[in-house]
Amino acid sequence: MTCDESARAAPGARAWAVLAMLCFVYVLNFLDRQLLSILAKPIQDSLHISDGQLGRIGGLYFALFYCLISIPVGWLADRTNRVKVLSLACALWSAATMACGLSASYPQLVAARMTVGVGEAGGVPPSYAIITDYFPARRRGSALALFNLGPPIGQALGVAFGASIAAAYSWRHAFVLLGAVGLFAALSVILVVREPPRGGLDTVETHAPAEKAGFRETFLAFFSRPALVLVALASGATQMVTYGAGNFTSLILMREKGMTLKALALYYALVVAVGMGGGIFASGLAIDHFTPRSKAAYALIPAVTLAIAVPFFVGFAWAPSWPLAIALLLGPTFFNYFYLSSAVALVQQESAPNQRVMAGALLLLVMNLIGLGLGPTYVGWISDQLHAAHPHNSLQLAFYALTPFYGLAIVLFLWLARVLAREGRAAGDPIQ
Repeated sequence: MTCDESARAAPGARAWAVLAMLCFVYVLNFLDRQLLSILAKPIQDSLHISDGQLGRIGGLYFALFYCLISIPVGWLADRTNRVKVLSLACALWSAATMACGLSASYPQLVAARMTVGVGEAGGVPPSYAIITDYFPARRRGSALALFNLGPPIGQALGVAFGASIAAAYSWRHAFVLLGAVGLFAALSVILVVREPPRGGLDTVETHAPAEKAGFRETFLAFFSRPALVLVALASGATQMVTYGAGNFTSLILMREKGMTLKALALYYALVVAVGMGGGIFASGLAIDHFTPRSKAAYALIPAVTLAIAVPFFVGFAWAPSWPLAIALLLGPTFFNYFYLSSAVALVQQESAPNQRVMAGALLLLVMNLIGLGLGPTYVGWISDQLHAAHPHNSLQLAFYALTPFYGLAIVLFLWLARVLAREGRAAGDPIQ
């Protein structure tokens, strides 16, 4: 092994420090994003809003700003300093989170929430590209999986601290205090993370030209690839379930299954930390193990795990008490999220170094407009429509209405597996 190959194979201490810092920012990103769903019951009681209104503010309104702003932010980050873009974005969404806690009406909460979306649009895509330029290809699956522990850790801490602060003081205190932490994180990003050379750890064959990529060039490069379009659509179908159910899990546990805020702060936080965190970490190991043998594994891994998750999800919605519901929730919380690291790793691997932030933003655009934008909105709308006839279990029935999206996601991932296998054979890989 040459010195250059050795360097590519073994990330140094700085790479791991950068990964830890970016993961911490992602924790805050997801914590701030999920506070609304975690504290849905006290917010509903305080501002007198319906399930449909809650679904729109957590879904469609947020997603429109989060997804559409991510495109110009991705374009800007690919052409400028990605670290500075990330730091400014963190400061903006943290200040907007604090503003959510100061909202006195639904319109004010909507405005603050949409501003959170604007800030968070600059969080994840630059981080994907920075990590890709700190870690060699053979370690990116694990590195991105560790980074993607941000959502489970953020949601678990949001449940634990958000519910505890709300129980001790009020839901407003939770938004203000947790949002303030992000302002300190924004400064820490500038102090800890250095801008890495674009494509510095890629093989010679995958090096892109040094010039800056244009928007149209990157857009066409992404949407002309069937594999990238399919992984985005399959991920969006998956997120119809994960965001649709996730934005109402705390509410169904408290309102229809009898859970208290204090119990939520402990048991639901544990399920998220162990289930989602374990699933995302396991997915990274699976990607690094199976994808060198067959690129189709990027699609087969999420297809299989989503199929396993279905009976657990249905059981959770059916469970008549919160202890049984929490036990069954561990299944989908573990198996639902294998898609995330697969999708991100595939897109980053298949994109040119000078297009990776934009490619990551396009992935987020498609899957979040579908899943984040429509999932919570759909569940809230179904619950409102059924509430008059089923006042005690309208959310349960809305959860059942999400199960067809499992089937759609599995079909799309299997289709993607065929495309990836065909590409592998065309490239002359005998393992495909």
